[in-house]
Amino acid sequence: MTRMVASLSALLLSIVLLVSGNAFLMTLLGIRLSIESVSPDTIGWVLVCYSIGFVLGTLYVHQIIGRVGHIRAFAAFAAIAAVTSLLYPMAISMVFWALLRVLSGFTIAGVLVVIESWFSSRASNSNRGALFAIYQIVFYLSAAGGQLIINVGDPANFMPFSIAAILLTLALVPLSLTRMEAPVIEQVQRISFFTLARESFTGVAGALICGVLIGGFYALGPVYATLMGLDVAKTSSFMASAIVAAMLLAWPLGRLCDRFDRRRVMFWVAFFAALAAVGVSFTGADDLWLLTLLVGAFTGFSATIYPISVAITNDRMESTRIVAASATLLLSYGVGSVIGPIVMAELINLLGPKGLFLGNAGFLLILAAITSLRITYTEDVAVEDQEHYVPAMPETSSVLTELDPRNTEFQESPEIEEMNEEALRQTG
Repeated sequence: MTRMVASLSALLLSIVLLVSGNAFLMTLLGIRLSIESVSPDTIGWVLVCYSIGFVLGTLYVHQIIGRVGHIRAFAAFAAIAAVTSLLYPMAISMVFWALLRVLSGFTIAGVLVVIESWFSSRASNSNRGALFAIYQIVFYLSAAGGQLIINVGDPANFMPFSIAAILLTLALVPLSLTRMEAPVIEQVQRISFFTLARESFTGVAGALICGVLIGGFYALGPVYATLMGLDVAKTSSFMASAIVAAMLLAWPLGRLCDRFDRRRVMFWVAFFAALAAVGVSFTGADDLWLLTLLVGAFTGFSATIYPISVAITNDRMESTRIVAASATLLLSYGVGSVIGPIVMAELINLLGPKGLFLGNAGFLLILAAITSLRITYTEDVAVEDQEHYVPAMPETSSVLTELDPRNTEFQESPEIEEMNEEALRQTG
């Protein structure tokens, strides 16, 4: 496996550069808008445009890639993403920035589809579970690392935006120089939103509300920290610790999901996340360690709602429909990530900084209530009949769902093993 990872080093390096640059830029924009004294509700409307662009991208970039090819599409998407990061400081206009966020979301979705298609193309039935986990670990660590880059410059000037552009541009280099053959992208089919809701209402509700929580926090977390009086260095650490907490809690909660009924696990996860959110809303910046701990608990529990939702849904799906159901859940998450920043920004505007986490607590209690009602009025799936839990990650495209180890319909081409062996010889 070590040699296989080495053969994918170009892809992994592109992922590190892309994700860290994009995560850095997202936090930077929230801080810069706060410095410019833009109202929280306006910030929410501007930053939510990224999610709108990302959802549109996951729906339509396949057509562009199919028309021009992977390398050209990747180069175009990454170049546009880099250019948009340079344009922000040139004109502090909310309409202009909103348009740039739509464009950024669309192009980042395109870049991820290309990278994940290449990543998935190297998977076989013997290694796809490990590759799935490696991708997620690299993604989360890169996103956390991107937060720490904010310390290198003053968000009020152009240099941080240039650094983001450099990272996004450098992501072009490893993948552009790879000798791997371009994979074939197949459009992933989706089950109707309402059809899936009839079969697994808890799963759809969980994915949607997780999008509200995580989308709202990633967009407005830096705004919250700034309003609480945290400086740039503390804000970057605050955001990084939240992302690391989301990664660390995924595996222990996964063990619980395999040993107990998942809807009951969902109920308690939502309940404890709501408690953490309420605790954050009543904790001041003077007690930074407690604030960071509670925010980490909130994001850690909240981030696991999506993979639990996927697991609950897959328990009620035939194996042939798992990928289609996962694609629909991703779309539900995307819709939630559009709702989250708008609603939470309005709450911050009305209630002050604590409005972000009081709003999150409200959505979590709604999810707990929905889950409780479904437990009461619908039958459980026996624990021994549950599919194996996989810590699925929502901040991605539908391409990666094909790597999900629960997907028994995964098909590897006859050339995969030969390609992998050749890659190992080249790196050995």
